[in-house]
Amino acid sequence: MTAASVTNEPKFLALLFSRRAVLIALIVFVVVAGLCLLATLVAPADPARMSVRARLSPPGGDFLLGADAFGRDVLSRLLFAGQVSLSIGLGVAALSSAIGVIIGLMAGFFRKLDAPMSRLIDAMMAFPDILLAIALVSILGGSIVNVVVALSIVYAPRIARIVRASTLVIRELPYVEAAVALGSSTLTIMVTHVLRNILSPIIVQATFIFAYAMLAEAGLSFLGVGLDPTTPSWGTMINEGRQYIDQAAYLILFPGLAISISVLSLQLIGDGLRDALDPRLAKDM
Repeated sequence: MTAASVTNEPKFLALLFSRRAVLIALIVFVVVAGLCLLATLVAPADPARMSVRARLSPPGGDFLLGADAFGRDVLSRLLFAGQVSLSIGLGVAALSSAIGVIIGLMAGFFRKLDAPMSRLIDAMMAFPDILLAIALVSILGGSIVNVVVALSIVYAPRIARIVRASTLVIRELPYVEAAVALGSSTLTIMVTHVLRNILSPIIVQATFIFAYAMLAEAGLSFLGVGLDPTTPSWGTMINEGRQYIDQAAYLILFPGLAISISVLSLQLIGDGLRDALDPRLAKDM
């Protein structure tokens, strides 16, 4: 199915929401993302405000989700930390898709570049994701931008392989050969005739990468090699709370639930998009 077919909105939406779980996942994710984006308006307290008396206060009372070891409101920190975690996931999904599309198009369209770029993709995918991410973040540093760049490098090969495989097929189709015969520029052919027709699998994979990146950031922060501890994210909240797990398990529970709910929602949305953009399923509607 080409990207243009997505404009048939009633048919596309019917396929997308044919499973109730997808609709519920979309609503849940929109609510979570919306609360995080509006954290300055909905947060009950200043996430940086400390109170010695409130240290490790259990959930309830003045602290709906409890207070951390510095007496800071967990709910407020959870909302503001969500801005960072969601921003990293979205940034990685966008940047890795851009890198992967460029590499995949070059490898699939230009025969001389196919072998070396394919070997580069294979070499990058030979490393476990988390180990490669740890190495890159250790080299670049633990800022938000560096974490996004490092994780984008890790996940770009996934997009590149999909784009390359699709490009190898599309470049042999008659309408591409006709465009070449008519003198269309290489860039025009790659963007107009190839890229537009492979957007569907790219969008689906980008949705999954969004979820993977949030998990990876949490893992890196938990191991102490991700974001700077002063930068609040769901991963750093779990890292900070692990030493108090015996007396205040909620410090890990709530950010862990936030990550799990967001990732599960994105995975279900990705599954729904894959089904909705599958031409074989579209023919059945």
